[in-house]
Amino acid sequence: MNELFTLMKSELVLTGIIFLLLFIKIGKGVKNETLLPLAQVLLLANFVFGFFLNTEGRLFGDMFYTTQLIAFQKNILNLGVYLITLLCADWLRKTPHLAEFLLLMLSALLGMFFMISSANLLIFYLALELATIPVAAMANFDLDKKKSAEGAMKMILSSAFSSGILLFGISLIYGSTGTVSLPLITERLDGSTLQILAFIFFFTAFAFKLSIVPFHLWTADVYEGSPIAVTSFLSVISKGAVAFIFMTMLFRVFAPMHHIWQPMVIILSVATMVIGNLFALRQQNIKRFLAFSSIAQVGFILLAISGSSQDKFHLPSTAVIYFVLIYIFSNLAAFGVASVISERTGKENIDDYKGLYKTNPFLSWILALALFSLAGIPPTAGFFGKLFLITAGASDAAYWLILVAALNMIISLYYYLRVIRAVFMDKNDNPIEPLKLMAPVKLGMLLCGAGIVLAGLLSWIYDYIHSL
Repeated sequence: MNELFTLMKSELVLTGIIFLLLFIKIGKGVKNETLLPLAQVLLLANFVFGFFLNTEGRLFGDMFYTTQLIAFQKNILNLGVYLITLLCADWLRKTPHLAEFLLLMLSALLGMFFMISSANLLIFYLALELATIPVAAMANFDLDKKKSAEGAMKMILSSAFSSGILLFGISLIYGSTGTVSLPLITERLDGSTLQILAFIFFFTAFAFKLSIVPFHLWTADVYEGSPIAVTSFLSVISKGAVAFIFMTMLFRVFAPMHHIWQPMVIILSVATMVIGNLFALRQQNIKRFLAFSSIAQVGFILLAISGSSQDKFHLPSTAVIYFVLIYIFSNLAAFGVASVISERTGKENIDDYKGLYKTNPFLSWILALALFSLAGIPPTAGFFGKLFLITAGASDAAYWLILVAALNMIISLYYYLRVIRAVFMDKNDNPIEPLKLMAPVKLGMLLCGAGIVLAGLLSWIYDYIHSL
């Protein structure tokens, strides 16, 4: 029992928080003004506790496993969820179904935890469904908006389609290897035609979840229709979790097929960077803008993964995990500013941000810091994140790929600076009025701003991830 509680610490603590919220909901109920701070305190405690009692081991006949690195990955996601409850406090406090929203969000997070720790394809698939279905319900949380219902429908259809593809790939893997245990699958891979087909189905399902081009078409519509709290969760937490497990699957399970998936990753990396950046240039809605920005960022993650060799995965793994940590701070800071402005004024177009600096300098500087980090401009942490991703991608001396990445960074710099120019330089006859921030929102923005600066300057963070 001690081993069970130690190895499943993250999942059990999160389950305890879910049950506590459920008991509060089915009891007399608590007002949002009380429930939201309680949830924030519980999530902060969960994040802090995530640094203690982390060990390695396996449970349930090797179906569940954890390591120090996996515990750190889960805690990165814990941090992201805590920041979302701070930054989107305006919307969360006003929603009449706060308890239900928190239950759905934490249930999805629990599914991601099991997905990261799964050593068996059946557990992995069940965890993926647990991580996906609540998010589809969350996307429809603005019940009075038609776009929210449309976004939820597209989310459900794309998730169902990708889950079906994944399940078919799993069945082919089981048929060709005779097992659903991930370590045994690695031993029995022989590169047969059936196994290659199975891997393509498997890879395609992940491409849907990560919004890799050309499987990205659902992303912008779902982001635009969902509440910004849900968009933040999809953009950062969901993508971060899938990136972790995607990397594990390629580097550990399908390592013998490295010569097959590496060219696929390279091609899709280029396509994802180029398409994501070109479509981001055309966007006026801030949520669609950040959606295509996140697609382009996934292209850089694929760039790092493509630079791995069959026996050297440490550098790409470290670079991806470090980048996801930085991406959480950067993207959530941008979404936090968008959330405040959208909730207070209803404005979501980039043109509405013109002259924001004159009336809201604090929001303007946080947004600028976030966009500079996403663009990879020093001394923000985003620069170091992109640098390590490109360094990992260059490990096989694919210099043409580095050139493509550099050109895409120049394109991304243009559209990020377009927003910053609107905020600081453009005039607006009807600017956004001065907004008084709630204490949790300001705290969340300060934490994100500090993370954007310090995560790059404190080199021991990267070294710590590399040591794990």
